[in-house]
Amino acid sequence: MAWQWFHRLGSPKWFYEKTNAWMPWLLSISLLIIVSGSIWALGFAPLDSKQGNSYRIMYLHVPASIVAMAAYYVMAIAGAIGLIWKMKLSYMVMKVAAPIGAVLTAMALFTGAVWGKPTWGTYWVWDARLTSVLILLFLYLGVIALQEAFREQEVADKASAILSLVGTVNIPIIYKSVDWWFTLHQPASIKMTSSSIAPEMLYPLLGMITGFYILFTWALLASTRSEILQREMKTKWVKQALLEKV
Repeated sequence: MAWQWFHRLGSPKWFYEKTNAWMPWLLSISLLIIVSGSIWALGFAPLDSKQGNSYRIMYLHVPASIVAMAAYYVMAIAGAIGLIWKMKLSYMVMKVAAPIGAVLTAMALFTGAVWGKPTWGTYWVWDARLTSVLILLFLYLGVIALQEAFREQEVADKASAILSLVGTVNIPIIYKSVDWWFTLHQPASIKMTSSSIAPEMLYPLLGMITGFYILFTWALLASTRSEILQREMKTKWVKQALLEKV
């Protein structure tokens, strides 16, 4: 049963039809959580004893950073599935995950720079965490570039999948960089079993992380659905689906 479901999930038609009902719910829930979390974080979370109000950029920086790394795993796993099982849909997911991940990574770098100026006195330093996140951005851009570099989609997909898999080595480096090397970046405040953040600051942060994950899921599904229509535009079911939208 599980194997049958796995192959059914690889069908662009089945995926497109099944995800249609999810889209408005995912978008609405994500926006509700993010707006609520932002109001809580900016209006009701207390001042930090050392950083004052400047720490509030954390409520954008941390979710963007976490989901940017998760998006890379999604892209790499989708690429691996495409290489192993030759599923067209997995290659589509891989392709659309790259620009979403790039936006999240750029957002993490920008908000980190904004946070770093009042905290460290500089927008940028070449320490292990910041450099490895910059490499993450270049990996995303590399996958995007490979998708545009080849005329044959199959060749572009395979090349992108290989780069995605090679780049996964960078994700644990990002996560453990503050522990492995001396770095200006502060250590992780949230771990699997504990947190050094006060509860009244932590809860809105967890809400923002959840909201970003759901928004990423919506963006990934929406982009995949568009990619399906583009790649399958000559099939009868796509023509029928487009006619129903008119």
